[in-house]
Amino acid sequence: MKRYIFLVCATLSLVGCGFRNTFERPNVSNLHELYDADTMYMRLADYSWREFFTDTLLQGYIERGLEYNIDMRTAKLNIAQAEAALDAARYAFLPSVNASLQATLAGGAGDGASFNYSLIPTATWEADVFGKQWNAKQGAEVALEQAHLAEQAIQSRLISSIANNYYTLLMLDEQLKTSKHTLTTWEENIRTLTALKRAGKATEAAVLQAKANKFSVEGSVLTLERQIVEQEEALANLMGVLPFEIKRGTLDEQKFPEEWSVGVPLELVSLRPDVRQAEANLATKFYAYHEARAAFFPSITLTGSTGWMDAVGQAISDPGEFILKLVGGIVQPIFARGTNVVRKEIASSQHQAALLQYRQTLLNAGAEVNNALKMWQTSRERYAIDLKQIVTLKAAVWNTQLLMKYGSASYIEVLTAQQNLLNAELAQSSDRYSEIQGIIRLYYALGGGVEW
Repeated sequence: MKRYIFLVCATLSLVGCGFRNTFERPNVSNLHELYDADTMYMRLADYSWREFFTDTLLQGYIERGLEYNIDMRTAKLNIAQAEAALDAARYAFLPSVNASLQATLAGGAGDGASFNYSLIPTATWEADVFGKQWNAKQGAEVALEQAHLAEQAIQSRLISSIANNYYTLLMLDEQLKTSKHTLTTWEENIRTLTALKRAGKATEAAVLQAKANKFSVEGSVLTLERQIVEQEEALANLMGVLPFEIKRGTLDEQKFPEEWSVGVPLELVSLRPDVRQAEANLATKFYAYHEARAAFFPSITLTGSTGWMDAVGQAISDPGEFILKLVGGIVQPIFARGTNVVRKEIASSQHQAALLQYRQTLLNAGAEVNNALKMWQTSRERYAIDLKQIVTLKAAVWNTQLLMKYGSASYIEVLTAQQNLLNAELAQSSDRYSEIQGIIRLYYALGGGVEW
């Protein structure tokens, strides 16, 4: 009999091992086609955000955001929930213990009545032969990892968003400074043209055109001041605090790492928190599917109880009747109103959907890397052109003013040259901002800002 029980248990254990499947990352090697074979991508993600963003004021805003941002605080609560769910999955391997206390009054009234009691502790344990509890625990472990990855994804996105908002403020400051300087120039032009008009060397049309240009710049100044206030409020909102005075540096002061190592593109994007989160979600659905499969197989339980019963007044140390019982049972689901079948089909569909989502996340990550790199390279080249253009336009303004003074050029040429210079200076600050934004996007696209 003992040999038979041993053989049954051994057979069930071997069968159950087939339901303890470990998740493996799917093969997505063909996604290398996303990248240009001649392009090497920078390991920007190797830099911590404190090394990457060297502006001390920006570092302080990032630290404040990581502490008070609502999404970050919610992510920490989700981690606590996932930890509790994992504890519950681990406790499922332990036996459940109950105690039953019963009292019985028997017989008629008076001296013929008897009052008896019983105290019976009971323990029940389910043998996880087919891996139902094991898959549930593995799924809970992956869900906890997924919660941590979600927090890291939020952190990476938050750091990039705060930096982008901060640098947007620097760009607006630069454009406001340029516009105010140009406004002063137009006021000088109006005074000059008015004097030339009195001397008969300029017309009323020239004075009116200069005033119109001045009004246009005044409107731009008001718009920029409004945008700065809105951007300051948006930055405070990202940090999860009330609006306050945002102290900041200048666009020209910003420095970034110059020396970058190279790496394999697909390996780089696979380190991104959102990619790892999608992989963890796929693993969760993988274990949920195998848990649903295990529901079709028997549940093996062992129940043991022990205790005593006797009349009231009898010492427990000397019970009248001692009870000991051990029961083993196998419950095989036969018909559960289709619940197990539907549950398995749903789990299978969710697993396939998670696989598609994982692949799409990798595709999106690759596209973000390519777009960010192209944005950075293009803006860097445009900024270099802007510098040359501004030098040329400043020379053009000086020459047209000189020519107009001696009557060889018209006021239209002077106004046009000054307007072109203003546009070029505004474009310069915009392209410098785009260059910075491109490198920030590349930093984020490669998983930067994460501290494992």
